[in-house]
Amino acid sequence: MNKAAFLAVPALTLGALSMAAAPAMADQGEMWSSQATLSPLNNSGTSGGAMVDVHGNEATVSMNVSGAAETFMDGPFPHAQHIHSGEEAAAECPTPAADADGDGVVNTSEGLPSYGGIVTSLTTEGDVSADSGLAVDRFPGGGAYAYERTFELNAETSQALKDGTAVVVVHGVDPARMPAAAAEKMSDLDPSLPAAATLPAACGVLTASQMGAMPEGGADTGVTQETGSTAQAAVLGGGLLAAAAGGAWALRRRFARA
Repeated sequence: MNKAAFLAVPALTLGALSMAAAPAMADQGEMWSSQATLSPLNNSGTSGGAMVDVHGNEATVSMNVSGAAETFMDGPFPHAQHIHSGEEAAAECPTPAADADGDGVVNTSEGLPSYGGIVTSLTTEGDVSADSGLAVDRFPGGGAYAYERTFELNAETSQALKDGTAVVVVHGVDPARMPAAAAEKMSDLDPSLPAAATLPAACGVLTASQMGAMPEGGADTGVTQETGSTAQAAVLGGGLLAAAAGGAWALRRRFARA
């Protein structure tokens, strides 16, 4: 499937705020399932569901996402997505009260006390560690997508799932849905990128459950200004193109999968 990917994205950014992956330590006999309802953040219109099925050292992650930012230039808007956790994090999705600078959105740094750093990057192929936090050529893209991948589970993620402290976050918000002042800002993680690129778009806490169907839609958590999974994502406009001056926000076309 043809994917759009950002060029010249530094390896730091989200990865610098994340937790390093460690060898898998889950008991080979363990089996359980955790589920999350993904509710919109930052008026993104993005919602969906996520499920993690654990079988020994392996985890199968399934996600359905809709209402997300749809396109950039001639390709799908790539959406970085991760499982977050942290010893000092609250294991929850941020509320508007986390907007410390008062610009009308909760940026990634402002959300960290709620959901913590990256413990697993939910890429479509290759590495799933925190080092791939912004490997957007290996993340899904577009206004709606289904994701499924099986990979070896690292110790931090396994423990977070057991403890109920794992949080799924999908990033990337259409700047047309952001307050004007916030849409003109650059990313809090990398000043060469527009804030829309890394802004949290949807969030859900993973809770243990019986093996079963993935939750659908987005529950009203008081975080979002709009609920529902059918919100139509507008095409990224001239404001984002202006912020991209100098090539920092250039895209290339590549095949992420055969």
